[in-house]
Amino acid sequence: MRILLVEDEPDLGAVIKQTLNREAYVVDWITDGTEAWWYLTNQEVEYTLAILDWLLPGLSGLELCRRLRKNNNPMPVLILTAKDKMEDKVAGLDAGADDYLVKPFGNEELLARLRALQRRSPKFQPQPLQVGNLLLDYSTRTVTLNNSSGVAPAISLTAKEFQLLEYLMQHPNQIVSRHQIRNHLWELDTEPISNVVAAQMRLLRQKLASLDCDSMIETVQGMGYRLNPAHVSRKTV
Repeated sequence: MRILLVEDEPDLGAVIKQTLNREAYVVDWITDGTEAWWYLTNQEVEYTLAILDWLLPGLSGLELCRRLRKNNNPMPVLILTAKDKMEDKVAGLDAGADDYLVKPFGNEELLARLRALQRRSPKFQPQPLQVGNLLLDYSTRTVTLNNSSGVAPAISLTAKEFQLLEYLMQHPNQIVSRHQIRNHLWELDTEPISNVVAAQMRLLRQKLASLDCDSMIETVQGMGYRLNPAHVSRKTV
């Protein structure tokens, strides 16, 4: 899942980004409202939700929210602000925000608010995500296989392995390019090394090999990768 964080306080932004990265979110952290609008309208990137500070250089968090709603973008939005008066909260919600969090706040409260927003979002995936016999569990960050012999032991995944498998499972039987994977798994302000996608794919396949289902991920020469749920080892059927 990908989050756009727009916060111009360096210390707070760094803490929020670090907290969200630990929870396997991909986070693009922006400090300017005008630049944030470019990110929100970038057709190559799809965000799960946005965290917007109220007061920002350029466009304010409220203005960003108004523009999203004017463009019929239903992305969940959490507004961060030091303004704690009732009229301020009403103004934020009237601008189209889904929730409002007053500074200072704890990391656990922030994560709980995000989980609540995701549950209300039509794009939020149910738990677990299942494609064919492959099951991805969000609560434990594990993958398992349900076959004729029963449910195989769950395999723990790193944050990047989880994000990669989730993306493939969200696009079953579709070819996804290395460029699409890089855009989904890495922040836009980073420049991953050229073979990082292949290296991450190799690590994921090693994990799936313990379930005898690494053959589900096909390499399509010159195009990218495809998750084919029908391709499983004979040991699993």
